[in-house]
Amino acid sequence: MIMMFGSSAGMMETRSKEWILEMIEFMHQLDRDLTDAGELVSSEGLADGTQAKTVTFQKGTTVVTDGPFAESKESVIGFWIVDVESQARAVEIASRVVAFTHGPIEVRQVMDAPPEV
Repeated sequence: MIMMFGSSAGMMETRSKEWILEMIEFMHQLDRDLTDAGELVSSEGLADGTQAKTVTFQKGTTVVTDGPFAESKESVIGFWIVDVESQARAVEIASRVVAFTHGPIEVRQVMDAPPEV
């Protein structure tokens, strides 16, 4: 899984409309390239973290609060699930995104079984 971090609100404040439109086209092209290569399993953009609800369990009951769980200005804003030959290929794809956005990307393997205990 390749996870992209950011804030839609922050992007709207710091980036030009032209850059945002170019970034959207870049993301669509990346999806097309990964689909053509047979590597794309799924991809989605997520609503800004300010739209999130966090559900926790406290004192025997569930509690719903506004906003993301993490206390940060950035959260996962989108992701790609790819089926690639190696971690190096996933990092290569992530590097392509970083070169365009200059924002952080995390690459993490999706587990196919629970960890051994």
